[in-house]
Amino acid sequence: MSTEKNSDWPAHLVLGAMIMATALVVTGWLVSNGLKDLRTGDRTVMVRGLAEQDAKANLAIWPIRFVATGNNLAETQGKIESDLEKVRQFLSAAGFPEENLSLQRLEVTDRLAQGYGQNNIRERYMIAQTVNVRTDNVDQVQAQSRRLGELVKQGVVLQDWRGPVYLFTQLNDIKPDMIAKATANAREAAEQFAQDSGATLGGIKQASQGYFSIQPRDNTGGTDEKSEIHKRVRVVTSVTYALDD
Repeated sequence: MSTEKNSDWPAHLVLGAMIMATALVVTGWLVSNGLKDLRTGDRTVMVRGLAEQDAKANLAIWPIRFVATGNNLAETQGKIESDLEKVRQFLSAAGFPEENLSLQRLEVTDRLAQGYGQNNIRERYMIAQTVNVRTDNVDQVQAQSRRLGELVKQGVVLQDWRGPVYLFTQLNDIKPDMIAKATANAREAAEQFAQDSGATLGGIKQASQGYFSIQPRDNTGGTDEKSEIHKRVRVVTSVTYALDD
């Protein structure tokens, strides 16, 4: 009786082994080529650069609004005209020339005609007038705006007092220098990153200027930038650099 053992594998086992071997070969080829692409790939680093600069407002707009009320329209108008002369004299004494002043339209309100109950109206007419001061002497405006109590003492009724507006209109003059500083700041950060990663910093691949913002220099929270003479201008740039081996 023959004891020879049959060494032939079943056909399905042979087929499975062939498929596994093929898969290993294909996987090895993909991994090898993937690493090759990683070594030769376009490596970059994106950094942001910041530049800040203090600036002082160069334009002040100071609206002075005052009102007169009464039940006789002619008398009320006479009162507002008298108050207007007091305001003009105050501003002239404060050193503002006539060309810095502009008179806004006269506002006349008949409260009875607006449908208010007659029993609720103590003075039927209200007339409002606004004098605008526009000047590049912002320090003068700041100093004199604190003296408005003198007008109140003379019987001038001030209304809707919001104070002067201080504007910085010379942003274009400082933009180039600030962008250069922000870009230099970004490059410094990129060089540090390249050094830490063992690479060499290449050229700029992409750059975005960002936007300029103007805030109060001494921001204590909730302060309106336009109410402050001293500003802080800020710009953030985004720059993408190439990384070389």
